[in-house]
Amino acid sequence: MIRPLLLLLVLLSPAPASAAPSLPDYATYPTYLGPDLGLTWRGAQATLRVWAPTAEALHLKLYPTGSGGTTTADYAMTKAEGGTWTYTLPAGTTGFYAVQATIAGKKMAEVADPYAHAVGVNGLRGAVFNPIIAEPPGWKDDLRPALKQTTDIVIGEVHVRDLTMHPQSGVRHKGKFLGAAQTGTRGPDGVSTGLDHLVELGLTHVHLLPTNDFASIDEAAPASANRYNWGYDPQNYTVPEGTYSTDATNPAARIREFKQLVENLHGAGLRVVLDVVYNHTADARRSNFEQLVPGYYYRHNPDGTLSNATACGNEVASERPMVRKFIVESVAYWAQHYHADGFRFDLMGVLDIETMRAVRVALDQQDHSIFIYGEGWTAGPSPLPDNKRALKGNMMKLDRIAAFGDELRDGVKGHYAHQTEPGFASGQPGLEESVKFGIVAATQHPQLDYTKVNYSKAPWAGAPSQAINYVACHDDRVLWDKLKASNPNTSEDSLIKMDLLSNTIVFTSQGVPFLPVGDEFLRTKGGSSNSYNQPDSVNQIDWGRKAKYVGVYEFYRKLLALRKGHPAFRLPSAELIQQHLEFLPNMAPGIIAYQLKDHAGGDTWNTITVIFNGNRSAWSVPLPRDTYKVVLRGNQIQEEGLDVLEVTSGVQVPGNSALILVR
Repeated sequence: MIRPLLLLLVLLSPAPASAAPSLPDYATYPTYLGPDLGLTWRGAQATLRVWAPTAEALHLKLYPTGSGGTTTADYAMTKAEGGTWTYTLPAGTTGFYAVQATIAGKKMAEVADPYAHAVGVNGLRGAVFNPIIAEPPGWKDDLRPALKQTTDIVIGEVHVRDLTMHPQSGVRHKGKFLGAAQTGTRGPDGVSTGLDHLVELGLTHVHLLPTNDFASIDEAAPASANRYNWGYDPQNYTVPEGTYSTDATNPAARIREFKQLVENLHGAGLRVVLDVVYNHTADARRSNFEQLVPGYYYRHNPDGTLSNATACGNEVASERPMVRKFIVESVAYWAQHYHADGFRFDLMGVLDIETMRAVRVALDQQDHSIFIYGEGWTAGPSPLPDNKRALKGNMMKLDRIAAFGDELRDGVKGHYAHQTEPGFASGQPGLEESVKFGIVAATQHPQLDYTKVNYSKAPWAGAPSQAINYVACHDDRVLWDKLKASNPNTSEDSLIKMDLLSNTIVFTSQGVPFLPVGDEFLRTKGGSSNSYNQPDSVNQIDWGRKAKYVGVYEFYRKLLALRKGHPAFRLPSAELIQQHLEFLPNMAPGIIAYQLKDHAGGDTWNTITVIFNGNRSAWSVPLPRDTYKVVLRGNQIQEEGLDVLEVTSGVQVPGNSALILVR
């Protein structure tokens, strides 16, 4: 019985808020294990299979064009095993198709199926086209360049459009796959540009910003329009982007021309890394995922709203079986059919560990040397627990997968978000341990004080091949602009010293070095810290700067050659780093010195002494008494030796510079 006072309180209390909408139990959804989702071909006949377990009906609609027009056929697909629907098209069918689900009595939007491998303009419809037949001459003979070990890799990051758009690039098909594939191009003062420059610089891997079909640029707009985007807004995951082709309305053109780029890079001795964005979609509400299986492909907050660890409005639920299957099969498709040699996962920390492991296994079935790396962080909190996600701190659970090291990055140049804050290379004290953390490739080393490292308080890499060392990438300011912002009223000569010191640290450190193309001749974006949709005038690589700063460029080219020529800088295991890399004791603030001893990695040099002076003034660094050959001093490199030093107690190192000695 309710007492009167309690009854009165109940009657006077406000009505309880409506309960949060309950989400379906996605674990009860059937899964499909077969390899034939999307269009599969038998001769000239195609069969479509689409996973849509909650649909009451699924229709396949044919169109004569990739956009607009009226349907030429409307087929009711047949319900099949594992929550799929199938339909076999009449032999010889051509054109474009979309699928439309009916769910809970509501007709959803027409979309391309998620497994589409060929699409029409703007990717709104799939193409009834077998992509295997879109091959450039020689494609069947295309081979991956040789790679002995992972730590031999040197990555150069570039955007297809940036590489070729400058008026003085000498490239015919500017902003296109074919432009990036062109050889023999020259710029101001006859400098090599485009693909030839990538070879000349000494890279092993070319990291292409997203080349899959993305949503932010209208592919039907005139080519003369100044349209730009990095491409981190995926529309179709396993189709090349149309604006990079010479004809976005032709499904074969984008496929064949992208393969031509890969083939030409391989022919020049360069491996290809694809930047992939499986952590979110461009528009969750309108995506083909949501229109076919509402809710399933995305994570949600307890109140039913989309979670947003990506800061892009949604995050993909990679831990669900059919999402994991899609990601793994999409990546494997790029490796098999486009001969991709590596994958950089955008916001890899949003994806779950098991999915990344499954990706590694799938790629190993093709080639163990295919390289996987990504951002081991998120842009916000996720409902999936940290211990299940591919975060930097979980790299020990991700064999032969690498992550970017922001400890070295921000230790060398200063905090990425605090633009006026300098780093070790520009005179900021207290960052020595963060830099040393990167020098040993985020592995365990007995001489490091991990309590003084800026972000990670323990090693996160089990092997140096798991650590990507860098000081800049497409995100945030390029290195030159960051140095200018954090060192106002500093002369250009002094800024160049800081620039060279920054990347000398990167390319002499253990691990895998990474360079955004153009930084080797002081690339600038006019101070922009987020140029993702800014015009070519901001983003394009200015080949005039290569001619202007030819001395800087030559230093970088020789720096990469120095690393390539000496295995001591490329040790393959944490144990070898511990055995051969010794930091010299009792260094002053702003000084880091270490030795690579006893022919490290089988190097012809017995002992290599590396000294970094981040202070703005010269400093005397104590060294063991000996005779040393100088191979790098400030802005000069000569593997045969610049001169010889007879050291009795110490050596003078100019401010903001490096010194490498050999004996």
